[in-house]
This record gives sequence, C-alpha cells and structure tokens, in this order.
Amino acid sequence: MKFFLLLSVIGFCWAQHAPHTKSGRTSIVHLFEWRWVDVALECERYLAPKGFGGVQISPPNENVVITDPSRPWWERYQPVSYKLCTRSGNESEFKDMVTRCNNVGVRIYVDAVINHMTGSGVSAGTSSTCGSYFNPGTRDFPAVPYSGWDFNDGKCKTGNGEIKSYNVAYQVRDCRLVGLLDLALAKDYVRSTIAEYLNRLIDIGVIDLGGETIASSEYFGNGHVTEFKYGAKLGTVLRKWNGEKMAYLKNWGEGWGFMPSDRALVFVDNHDNQRGHGAGGASILTFWDARNMVIFRNVVDGQPFTNWWDNGSNQVAFGRGNKGFIVFNNDDWALSATLQTGLPSGTYCDVISGDKIGDNCTGIQINVSCDGNAYFSISNSAEDPFIAIHTESKL
Repeated sequence: MKFFLLLSVIGFCWAQHAPHTKSGRTSIVHLFEWRWVDVALECERYLAPKGFGGVQISPPNENVVITDPSRPWWERYQPVSYKLCTRSGNESEFKDMVTRCNNVGVRIYVDAVINHMTGSGVSAGTSSTCGSYFNPGTRDFPAVPYSGWDFNDGKCKTGNGEIKSYNVAYQVRDCRLVGLLDLALAKDYVRSTIAEYLNRLIDIGVIDLGGETIASSEYFGNGHVTEFKYGAKLGTVLRKWNGEKMAYLKNWGEGWGFMPSDRALVFVDNHDNQRGHGAGGASILTFWDARNMVIFRNVVDGQPFTNWWDNGSNQVAFGRGNKGFIVFNNDDWALSATLQTGLPSGTYCDVISGDKIGDNCTGIQINVSCDGNAYFSISNSAEDPFIAIHTESKL
C-alpha cells in the first residue's frame, strides 16, 4: 500500500503529454463534486500560487435527482439535458468560476457525458437539477430535445438491450450499460446537438482540447467541435495513465494523470469503457500532502530521466536532467546512500518534508557537492519515506 501511495504522488511527474495549460504549468487536479464557487476560490488562493495548470470538474449539465440512495455521486452521470445547472451550481456561477480560474492561469476541463442519458428505469417527472421534465420510458427528453429516434434501442442485438460482453465491439457501441439509455451517435442530429453543447462550453472559456487529446481532425476542427466519427466511442481514444506501466518504475510511459485512477483526467465520460468514477481517496490525500511536487513537475518538465539508482529491492532514485532529483524508500529498513544527483552544487530544501521560505528551509536540507553527489538518509518508518529536491528549492 505504501508503494502504491508513493506512485500516486509521483505519477504526475512522468506524464509528458502537453495538457494545453499555461506555459510553465503542467499539473491538473480533479476536484470531484466541488461547488463552482469553491473551485473559483481554490483557483485563486491555492492552485494558481502552487503552480497548478488546470482543474477537471464534475459534469456541469443537468442530471436526474436520485433519492434512493440519497444523492449518490453517480447521479451526475445520468443527464437530463445540457442546461448548466447541477448541485455544484447554476450557470452564472459556472461562468464566474471559469472566468476567475482563467484569470489566474488555471484552466477548466469539463467531464462531458455525451454517450447516454438517464437510466431506463428512472421514473418520469421533473426530479432533475433544473426541474426539466423527462420520461426515460418513452425516451422523451424535451429540454434537449431527444426522442425515441435518438437512441440505439433497435440496434442492440443482445435481447435485453444491455452490454453482455465488453469484448464484443457492436455491444459496446450499440447497447446499454446498466440500463443507461444509449444515444445514437451515428445520427447527425445527435452529433450536432452534442457538438453544440461542447462548443457552448468552449465559448464560455473551458479548455479547448482541439486536436491534441482527440488525436484526429475528424473529431475537432478550427478550435470547435464539428463532428464525431462513429465507431469507437469518443471516450475510448482519450489519453489516460497506463496503470500497467505505472506499476514498474523503470517503464515510465506518457499520458495524462497524476493519480492511479481509471478516471484520472478523462475529459469525456464513456461508461462503455470506464465503469468506475472518481480517483481513490488515498491517492487524493497523498496528492494534497505532496503539494510541492506540482512545482517539482513544473521545474523538471521536459527533462530526461537520468542517474537511475536502486538497491535491487524497493529503494529507488532518479533525476530529471540537471533540474531535479527524487529518492524513495519502500523497504522495511532505512535507506542510507550517497547518490549522483546531476544537480549543481549547493544546499537544497527537501520539498516533501518542508518548504523553502526565503533563504530558509522548514524541512530536511540536502547538501550537493561540487561533483553532484549528495548523501540521503530516509527512515523506513518516516511518514513520507521519500525526498525530492529541484533547482528552485536551492537555498
């Protein structure tokens, strides 16, 4: 478990793909289920000063209100319309958040649910976050509007209309996941309606992913969504962290993500391929505890991996060019070693145990000699058994 938490902290140091953030900022946080007014404040008072480049938010569109169980997180993934009102806030609060975050250099990334509407078994009525009427039984969503013509009910060949096997491509494309009404993305009207919703968000100021995340001009053009290519659903082509590579320190890969979660930094929701939601709580807690690693990532961005060291067990260290160096101890005994850091000589503040404040350090200090070597000592019982230094933490 300790090693898992350590990886959740450093995973964001490995993602090399540019997330369209402000220059010099490379890390994004997922503020799952936060209110828009709180996200705006967090951008101004914490995220921007700490070097964050963006925030992924929960879906901003109107959803069904579930009362049994009481208001679960997954109700946000059952759209009723594309009106901008949820329990996170109304449209004016949403626009204010986007403006305020953009003003301090923190971009907003939207989790856009475009594959389906509510569950087929939800009762008709106005039990929705904007009060819009809907009737899943008759496939009637007048606030969009969608009707029975806009769903894949007649296309699925599994009998009950549900996905039975994720290894069968047509089921993933045409059938329902746990009863969620599957939109007919092959139809021009459905695609243009979704494109209108996404373009509206872009016009408000959320990050325009352009052709970067969806790696094909067939999806996006001229800064706005123009059409969707039907086949693999949109969410399947998004870049996301490769968990298998993350499990082996020497095999770092590219991708988005700083937390080992199947929803870490996935911007378009696709239930057909992602059955979980929200990053693991332990990962989030560790991430916030290691807040200074966001600046570490910004400093070392683009630098090669250098000076790898390990003890043949679970003590590992490596550098990022001549900009940063990090050491981990996941063994059941203390780490004590002199290692080549590749950094200029001087005294550095360990950004895990403390902060650099002026010319002082509130945590551990590491002395790098003229030849780039430094002595590291990490107890196996330390609360955070790793040390990280970088050129901006030099005293």
